[in-house]
Amino acid sequence: MPDRPAPGTAFPWTEAMQAGLGLLRLSPRAFWTATPRELAAALAPFGAVTGEAPERAALAALMRRFPDRDSSN
Repeated sequence: MPDRPAPGTAFPWTEAMQAGLGLLRLSPRAFWTATPRELAAALAPFGAVTGEAPERAALAALMRRFPDRDSSN
């Protein structure tokens, strides 16, 4: 279960709309009738959206798994 925001923290509407309307390509009607929990479940396959940089070990693992390739060769 994802961490809950601190009490009094504003809901991230801009990020939610970008993810729902842009990334998921939901219609406005589908977006506005979805609950935050449904939206989070739909976004789960895209990975955690925390707005935080990955820790060093996680970044190193990603770099090993997906190395940059020189496209000029």
